[in-house]
Amino acid sequence: MTALRPLLRYQAALLLRSQRWLPPVILYAVFLAVGVQTGQPILDSLGYAAAAVLPVAAWFVRICATNEPPAARSCVGAAAGPVRAHLACLLTAFGAAALLGVVATVVVTVISDPTSTNHQTRLPILPAGGAGLVAALVCALLGTAVGALTTWPLLRSPGRAVPAMLLGAVLALVVTGSPARAAISDLVTGSQAGTVPAPLLPLIGAGATAAAAIAVACALTTRRG
Repeated sequence: MTALRPLLRYQAALLLRSQRWLPPVILYAVFLAVGVQTGQPILDSLGYAAAAVLPVAAWFVRICATNEPPAARSCVGAAAGPVRAHLACLLTAFGAAALLGVVATVVVTVISDPTSTNHQTRLPILPAGGAGLVAALVCALLGTAVGALTTWPLLRSPGRAVPAMLLGAVLALVVTGSPARAAISDLVTGSQAGTVPAPLLPLIGAGATAAAAIAVACALTTRRG
């Protein structure tokens, strides 16, 4: 991990200076402003906020993977190794999405009503916020996996990569067995039942999926660089 720190700082600086992070962040903020209102049931609102992190994470991966000109990417790969360089790119994207999810979870937790869907059962605020945070991390991990499999080095043409990324993000949210769908469903079901879920199994599944996707993407950098 120590060897990755300079690369992570480099990728984070590229992301910030490019200002290409602004469109996904603004779109996410608008999405929350439309769908989350003060006084709504806390778990329902947290599920809504977590779901939107997934496509944002995939978008961040695409931004980080295409921030550098090919010549600059080749130089970084030659100096640090193509696997490490691409791994730093993917981890930076995940970190940005996770940070956005954490901020959104805190805001939603503060403004929401800590009750069940029917507003009849009080829910503990901190455990509810923790469940929402886990769901956001699940979606950030799945979004990173989607982004890793739908951008360079697997897909180079934007005409193919962007539609594939959008389709992958939608499927990751709706397909049965998806950790993201399971985590969000746990929040919604918990809100209806008046209990706070602990979506740890979805978190494990999302972590495994993201690790596998990242491993595939990094391995292909050595063959398609």
